[in-house]
Amino acid sequence: MQERKALLILHGKQSLNEDVRAAVKTQRELGWDLAVRLTWEAGDAQRLVADALQAGYPTVIAGGGDGTLRDVAEAMAKAETDASLALLPLGTANDFANAAGIPLPPSEALALLDVPAQPIDLGEVDGQLFLNMATGGFGSNVTANTSEELKRVLGGAAYMLTGLTRFAEVRSAFGRFKGPDFHWEGEFLALGIGNGRQAGGGHVLCPHARVNDGLLDICIVPAANDVVGTLGTLFSGSLNGIEGVSVTARLPWLEIDAPEGLDLNLDGEPREGHTMRFSARPQALRLHLPQNSPLLRD
Repeated sequence: MQERKALLILHGKQSLNEDVRAAVKTQRELGWDLAVRLTWEAGDAQRLVADALQAGYPTVIAGGGDGTLRDVAEAMAKAETDASLALLPLGTANDFANAAGIPLPPSEALALLDVPAQPIDLGEVDGQLFLNMATGGFGSNVTANTSEELKRVLGGAAYMLTGLTRFAEVRSAFGRFKGPDFHWEGEFLALGIGNGRQAGGGHVLCPHARVNDGLLDICIVPAANDVVGTLGTLFSGSLNGIEGVSVTARLPWLEIDAPEGLDLNLDGEPREGHTMRFSARPQALRLHLPQNSPLLRD
């Protein structure tokens, strides 16, 4: 039986979160030796993961938004550790957690510590790992341009409001996409490369994604004459809608050539480039998920 000992790496902004404090107290009363460390600036999550592994913690908990979860997951995967990861989703969007069925109340999320960890894949682009999804085009611009204040006031609805106010700025990008038995090129409005299913506050781009199948789910939304209608379908969240306006594939790797450059959002972190290679890294780490998580392959 795994030792009931864990280190919570908590985003500094959540240090006074009373629900988190209560959840930690409950787990300690249930017998968990649960320590807490706070992040303050860039690089802290990676350093704290290294400290936790060196100290022999068998479980690390990532507490924060999608970016914090990605930072901790990447650091653990690169360390090639047998330690498991649990997620305490505390962001605005919580896209990966929502798709995975991880509860948002801190007490319920930490209860997953007692559920056996499952091996999961991560996505990778040119050496950088991600837990949830890489997005490009209009969707990534919305995420990047949604203010922290708006997210604080409106929560996930802030992404939708930002998208509505930026329709006039919509422009397509050109790209060539190549993978095993897959080739597509042309102008596109939005792009999703998913280990998870959704991004930008609940917009489902890769509805069939699994985190333990060794594949990335690809969603390309080609440019259309009816831009507003296409993006309206994209933001509606309808499964039939997104599949009706997109080119999809499930691939172990994908190469992108964007002669004019492509802006991406990688679990909240901006990235840009002209040529990129994405791949799935199978069984990159062990994650505590609900046993009936929609992201687990049957």
